[in-house]
Amino acid sequence: MRSSQQRRRMVTALCAAAAVVVVAGCGAGSRTGAETAAKVACDFAKPAQAVDVDVLAYNSSAIDPFTNTMIKSCSKNDVTVKHEPIDFGGQVQKTTATLAGETGTYDVVETYGFVIPKYADKSKLRPLDDYFTKFSAEYGLDKINKGMREAMTYKGKLYAIPMQAQMLVMVYRKDVFDGLGLQPPKTFEDMRQAAKKIQDAGTIKYPIALPLKASADIVTAFDATLGSLGKNLTNPDDHTANLDSPESQKALEQLISLKPYLAPQVTTFDQPAVQQQLYNGGAAMAIMFSGRMNDLVQQSNSKFYDKFAFAAPPVVDGGDVRYNALSVDGWSIPQNTQVDPELLFELIAASVSEDASKAAIPAAYPARDGMVTATSSPYAAAAIESVNAAPPAEPYPWTSEISNQITPVIASVFIGNVSVADGTKQMQEIAKKVLADYR
Repeated sequence: MRSSQQRRRMVTALCAAAAVVVVAGCGAGSRTGAETAAKVACDFAKPAQAVDVDVLAYNSSAIDPFTNTMIKSCSKNDVTVKHEPIDFGGQVQKTTATLAGETGTYDVVETYGFVIPKYADKSKLRPLDDYFTKFSAEYGLDKINKGMREAMTYKGKLYAIPMQAQMLVMVYRKDVFDGLGLQPPKTFEDMRQAAKKIQDAGTIKYPIALPLKASADIVTAFDATLGSLGKNLTNPDDHTANLDSPESQKALEQLISLKPYLAPQVTTFDQPAVQQQLYNGGAAMAIMFSGRMNDLVQQSNSKFYDKFAFAAPPVVDGGDVRYNALSVDGWSIPQNTQVDPELLFELIAASVSEDASKAAIPAAYPARDGMVTATSSPYAAAAIESVNAAPPAEPYPWTSEISNQITPVIASVFIGNVSVADGTKQMQEIAKKVLADYR
């Protein structure tokens, strides 16, 4: 069972960041143009010779403000900051590749609290504590939320500078809901009932849109469902897994129960594809990471821009923990970069400075304390409610490895190629093998 004390600590820390954070979802599809990047102080000493700095970060409306600010503000004094557009899946693959060898392709890598333990445990990332202390006053780093810094810490060492956090938020078509006398769903059962009424009314054929891409997003959905049912993936104290538990079986069943209301091709949908369903009027409700929400209310993106409303995501089946996932995005420096790490640290510190963070609102919900309020955007209040009822992270080096390996099993169960019972057994065996390497 998830520790209530652990959850309270995480929620308290996150809430201190202005109830913490609205963030980016995974995948390509940014609607934040480079021309909106802030020009901030980036006062590093000119290097002895010209330097190219290659940055690896996926494109989304909530990440791009920080990447673009780094490029715009720090490309000077014989330093050229470079970034090529990439989607989330590509970023994950390139991160693995660049950290694998003695030298890498990238000098700054966007990372998440989810993967910090894995890479830090294998000494793939450079500890940043000394640089943080040295440059804290210059870049106001002490104003970055402590809870988020802890999410980027492993065994007492800081491995990334947080830029923002993220949580799941529900978006729904208020005009459709009001027309049928519906309220935002509080539970999965509410969501199914609302979807059926919308279907029966002939309004929208597939009322629910979820990012359930079989190669990535579907494992996030499973973990969010399992968390709402009160279970972690693993028990860190005795290195056992919970993937053959009754809660694990129920989590799969609950996801499958939504299929009648999801488009048949849903296992190909990442978050930009879900956004597109909403833009086109093909869905009446969706649950995505909060950094995707600002795009929905832009008139240039959809004729329904003024019809969207926001709420915290539902619980799966009772209790107070919502279908949710909390994550922190930040900048890390690979251990194998050939560029001066102190120079690199100043670049990432500048990109998350106070001015840079202010400029990122409302597309992002920055990591700095007191920066966002409930009135900062149409979805900020929903994000604040969401973070107060979210399962805690599982900051262990095996978490991401297990998640990656069970993803195809979850997808096979969801599409009906593997039974729920067999799927939970397969996942449990996978987790056992991974955990055995950490005993």
